Amino acid sequence: MQHTAPPEDAASEAPGSGVPAPYAPTDRTVPTRARDRASYDRELVHTILDEAYLCHLGFVRDGAPVVLPTLFGRVGERLYVHGSTGSRPLRAANGADPGLPVCLTVTHVDALVLARSAFHHSLNYRSVVVHGTAVTVTDPEELRLALDAIVDQVVPGRSRDSRPANGKELAATAVIRLDLNEVSAKVRTGGPNDEPEDGALPHWTGIVPLTRGYAPPVPADDLDPVVGIPDYLSAL
Repeated sequence: MQHTAPPEDAASEAPGSGVPAPYAPTDRTVPTRARDRASYDRELVHTILDEAYLCHLGFVRDGAPVVLPTLFGRVGERLYVHGSTGSRPLRAANGADPGLPVCLTVTHVDALVLARSAFHHSLNYRSVVVHGTAVTVTDPEELRLALDAIVDQVVPGRSRDSRPANGKELAATAVIRLDLNEVSAKVRTGGPNDEPEDGALPHWTGIVPLTRGYAPPVPADDLDPVVGIPDYLSAL
């Protein structure tokens, strides 16, 4: 479940098509290798983002690169990234003008690709890279919307089945916003790309599909037995 985007964040449509316009390629979103795997399709980007809840946020601190894993949520054409008020990227986004330059990535690994040669081993994957300037969310209503989106990104429907953050918790929580303007997706599918001369080699070749699964939920020790497993968890 994705929260409704504010009207100003609605994606523009391709003229006369009724289909959301693709993201415009830029120097930073056009890959130098395997350009045929790159895509700027807006719906594909959203789908890849919506299937994830962990992202990696990259930025520069004191002249050195830093990459942090963290939770995020999507609301229309905006990403909200979770952190604490004491974290370095959140402090930097709050103090910088107009914000903190960042690169955010999301990746799904769908299969191991095993070729006959070591050189052609690979992965089938789907990834999204977002470049932009992150700013700290200060509006209380937008902050609550962002936090609900981050919770629901992990487990859709969970924000309605949990206590909202109180004033003290909100004061200790920070969220940065990153607009989806400079975006690209990259996807690899299919089998190994063996060299023709390697076709007779006696090595197993093919793909090993990977799937994400969920074990049955384990209740907390102090959970009242009358509280059953909610439908949104059963749906996982």
